[in-house]
Amino acid sequence: MDAPLQDTPPPGTLAFFKHYLMPVWKVILFALVLTGIATIAELLMYRYLGQLLDWMTEGTPKHFLAEHWVSLLLMLVVTAIIRPAALLGSRATINLALAPGIANRTRLLNHRYVLRQSIGFFQNDFAGRVAQKVLQTGNSLREAVINVIDGAWMMVIYLTGIVWMFVDIHPGLVIPMAIWFVLYASVVYWMVPPVKARSAALSEAVSVVTGRIVDSYTNIQAVKLFAHHDMEDEFAAASIRRHTTAFRTMMRLILNMTVALTVLNTVLIVTVASLSVWYWYNDSITLGEIAIVNGLIFRLNHMSGWILRTITSLFENVGVVQNGVETISKPQSIVDASNAVELNVSEGRIEFDDVSFGYRESQADINFTAQTIIDHDARRVPIVIEHCNLTIAAGERVGLVGVSGSGKSTLISLLMRFHDTEKGEIRIDGQPISRVTQDSLRRQIGVVTQDTALLHRSIRDNILYGAAGASDERVMQAAEAAAAASFIPDLIDNKGRRGLDALVGERGVKLSGGQRQRIAIARVLLKNAPILVLDEATSALDSDVEAVIQQKLITLMQGKTVLAVAHRLSTIASLDRLVVMDAGMIVESGKHDELIARKGVYSRLWARQSGGFLGKIR
Repeated sequence: MDAPLQDTPPPGTLAFFKHYLMPVWKVILFALVLTGIATIAELLMYRYLGQLLDWMTEGTPKHFLAEHWVSLLLMLVVTAIIRPAALLGSRATINLALAPGIANRTRLLNHRYVLRQSIGFFQNDFAGRVAQKVLQTGNSLREAVINVIDGAWMMVIYLTGIVWMFVDIHPGLVIPMAIWFVLYASVVYWMVPPVKARSAALSEAVSVVTGRIVDSYTNIQAVKLFAHHDMEDEFAAASIRRHTTAFRTMMRLILNMTVALTVLNTVLIVTVASLSVWYWYNDSITLGEIAIVNGLIFRLNHMSGWILRTITSLFENVGVVQNGVETISKPQSIVDASNAVELNVSEGRIEFDDVSFGYRESQADINFTAQTIIDHDARRVPIVIEHCNLTIAAGERVGLVGVSGSGKSTLISLLMRFHDTEKGEIRIDGQPISRVTQDSLRRQIGVVTQDTALLHRSIRDNILYGAAGASDERVMQAAEAAAAASFIPDLIDNKGRRGLDALVGERGVKLSGGQRQRIAIARVLLKNAPILVLDEATSALDSDVEAVIQQKLITLMQGKTVLAVAHRLSTIASLDRLVVMDAGMIVESGKHDELIARKGVYSRLWARQSGGFLGKIR
């Protein structure tokens, strides 16, 4: 299961299969060889049955063993040793080596790749739908391989063997077989490919159903608050109806194939049986050969339906993989440069050098709004950040101020390299962030956001996200510093786990907003990065707790470069410098008293502030 990170999965279906199957091609070949041996041995058993029947009708019981003991011994070896050994070896290879490994290795590599997609990738899709693609594709890739080994490959060997034996018995028997094969191939050619297309549509329908239901469950609080159970019922029901329609369409195709196959098989059985009796009547074949011919035809009749279902399943699974590839193989929009190095932060100086960033058509996954519209490359493009020049000295504490949509959070997203700048450059200690690895960049920045979502894991695991491997003592020290130690011992989940071991629920729903925020702050305290970003870090806290946290944050800020965003200006008024943004541009910069004295944008914000929120500047 241990597998390295890989490049972008190939976008083509065949290339996708090759990419994931090449590491196990020897195992697949071994399974094919064993399956082939088992199938040939089974064909020989029919041959042996006919020979035994002829020997028994032509000779006497007294001389039977003496005349045929060598052949009988060979038959015994093939029937009792070679066939079961090959069959069990093939099943063991498939069940123990291929089936578990292929699916889960594919899922793991898909997950590793998708996990490194941009924020926008996930903002534009249902998490449940993406997860369904990641899991479903691995399963379908495995099933497609098994369909080939157990179905298509076995059918090729069986048809080849039957034709060879029919030619040996009487060439005339090959004629109905040839006609049947051509018609059978026509059924496969004309009727199976549509199943592939319908399967891709069905896979998409399943993913949408999963995505919508998971979306309802994830946002169950909003559903309850607005009493919209009926709306969510219909939201899910609409996708389920589409799934039912897609499923019914595919089942109709499969029924059509079953009808066609039943007619073909019935005609084949009657024709071959009649011909074999006619040839026997004319002394062209023996009684044992009649048994071989009709036994093989009955076996083929039984197999043909199963083989068609297997081939149909193969096309279904290929369709599912093809549908999954469209989501999984999307190129990552934010990637490390080929020569990216680790970021080395010695001081913590941050520079935004003529940075511009907009919402282009080619960046349709970026969910930001903007207030200024300008002509850009002959198109009307909303600008989020325009010609931003800002230098934050090492150890300086800077507050970002502005109304919603002015570009504050976007500036932080660019610093974290959640999106790349269109123009200009961002540097930390002189190192352009576009030329360092994303992981090393984000390891050097501690962030507490306004929308705090915790992992559905224990309190301990959530705090340890700041520094994996830290001791419980350090975890509790961070919790104490974040004013979270007072409520942690009282937490208990539905399994009876307490304190640090208690699970917080999906996105931390079992905790209050203030409790979630304090756990998030504890996580950043434990991380102890040289650069600290606070994006409405205390917005979910009541006044008493906020006062405590503010004191803790002041301690946390010591020796760090700080970039803080807050609508409640009183929380950042004492910082070293305040930077005021409006319509994606920096319009003012200075200390609180200086900006008040200027009677500009900041002064109006301060005057118009009510209840901790900002009104729109007119």
